[in-house]
Amino acid sequence: MTKKIDLIYFNAGGGHRSAATALQDAVKLQNRPWELRLVNLFEVLDPKATFRKHTGLAPEDLYNMRLKRGWTLGLATELKVLQAMIRIGHAAMLRRLERYWESNPTDMVVSLVPNFNKVMYQAVKSKMPGVPFVTVMTDIADYPPHFWIEPGLNQHLVCGSVKAVEQAYTAGYAEQNITQTSGMILKPSFYQPQTQDRAQALTKLGFDPAQPVGIVMFGGQGSADMLRIAKSLPDVQLILMCGHNILLAKKLDAQTTLAKHVAVGFSTNVEHYFALGDFFIGKPGPGSISEAIQMGLPIITIENAWTMPQERYNTQWIREQGVGVVVPTLRSIRKSTLKLLEELGQFQAAVSKIKNNALAEVIEVLDQQLKQTEQVQDVVLGVQYA
Repeated sequence: MTKKIDLIYFNAGGGHRSAATALQDAVKLQNRPWELRLVNLFEVLDPKATFRKHTGLAPEDLYNMRLKRGWTLGLATELKVLQAMIRIGHAAMLRRLERYWESNPTDMVVSLVPNFNKVMYQAVKSKMPGVPFVTVMTDIADYPPHFWIEPGLNQHLVCGSVKAVEQAYTAGYAEQNITQTSGMILKPSFYQPQTQDRAQALTKLGFDPAQPVGIVMFGGQGSADMLRIAKSLPDVQLILMCGHNILLAKKLDAQTTLAKHVAVGFSTNVEHYFALGDFFIGKPGPGSISEAIQMGLPIITIENAWTMPQERYNTQWIREQGVGVVVPTLRSIRKSTLKLLEELGQFQAAVSKIKNNALAEVIEVLDQQLKQTEQVQDVVLGVQYA
């Protein structure tokens, strides 16, 4: 019998939806008897789009606009304000979520988002008491309290690092309710071999295949910092991934002195460009650095007051693994890039030691949770009819 699984995401940043679609695509490839439904949490909490009617924007749009413009200073304080508002609105959100799952029952709920897991868990247990609730962290570590790991919930928690597992234990989770995966979820194409002729593709872009190529990416919204990076490295071959930021791509194209640079707009096959690179420059987002490492690229990233609070541990993880260089400011990007290129082989060797199979591992966790639920239901039925 087909099992229904709700994957809860929102569009604040691209990682949550990307993880959901990656799971959906992988399950289809495996021909599992599951129906995966992508559920935008904000559409459930605001079904009449009241926020959009009053502001002209979806709730996620404000966050994404800030990422695009680099306005990330102070997000740690704002996160506390958001969490306070969630606590204040808890009862109203609980009622809306209960109504949703009362009308749309499912066999499992998988959260791929932070901050709202307590209220979602309570709604699931209120209307579907036997349905498992699983939180799959799409950050390398938690930013406690009340971000990813909510204490006191009888749920299963999927962690992508040793640090996250330690945080789960600290929050009181039992060992049987924690699974550590080998990294972050990546879409299936990142696990498949690249068949393109790299030298030919680089030549087509106007690059010298014998010289190193850097991939510059700051998430799906791009960043004005990419202009400064390009100007700091005029003699280094760079592919600048601008995402949805069309204006940024135009500005980079207008820099006629940057003959060794190519600006690329939004792409659904980022892995194609990553396969052409030798190293990566970007913000320490869990998705982008995981994609870079999966494609064998050492990392250059930035950590300072503008780094988002939930991404600060990522820079420590990069240092611990020896897979890249962390700089405090873009002023040192040229010096750090040249240093990394001098030691590129050493960094690439460290990157090659990391094996990420999280996509398959998460699917196995979901399968186990469904089977355990079926076993419990069989026992209950056996007792009833004994």
